[in-house]
Amino acid sequence: MEHYIIGITGGSGSGKTSFIRDLRSNFTKEEMCIISQDDYYFPRELQRVDDNGIRNFDLPESINTDELYEDLKKIISGQSVSRQEYTYNNEKAVASTKTFHPAPIIVLEGIFIFNDAKLYQNLDLKIFIHAEDNLKIIRRIQRDQNERNYPIDDVLYRYQHHVMPTYEQFILPYKTKADIVINNNQSYTSALELLTAGIRQKLSK
Repeated sequence: MEHYIIGITGGSGSGKTSFIRDLRSNFTKEEMCIISQDDYYFPRELQRVDDNGIRNFDLPESINTDELYEDLKKIISGQSVSRQEYTYNNEKAVASTKTFHPAPIIVLEGIFIFNDAKLYQNLDLKIFIHAEDNLKIIRRIQRDQNERNYPIDDVLYRYQHHVMPTYEQFILPYKTKADIVINNNQSYTSALELLTAGIRQKLSK
């Protein structure tokens, strides 16, 4: 089976999750496999602690990139891979087991996938999703309060001291290296339609 690997990155709150959810809905599991870097975080107790005692999940070393790379190679070779969902600090969440099956279209998504040379070199198409900072922080607040049960003060602290410095150092520099930049300040519908059509064309060959 030949594979076409699409990498999708962007800052926290840029809308990656929504875009990928809508992209996934246009294809079957036999056509597309989506691998999220979020499922490869090291355990909470191994995350770096900042000067104020807050664990920083927004660093490249927070991710077990070696395992992600090995699983990507397995999927490319035709093997299925199972992985336990990562639930961060949300005590209410029940971790599920995700299984990634080989497919001709592989989507690899995460904030650091362009930053790692091994992953970057495997990407056939590189997509950067961009949004203005004020929109990203609003989306981050909504997500972290609703999905991860973080108090607002904690969300704002992490955004100022962890998220933005990481974005500027490890994510934004790769915007100019992307094949496609999607501006998600209002809507990504047109970009989603174009990407879907392009993938359909790939699948028909």
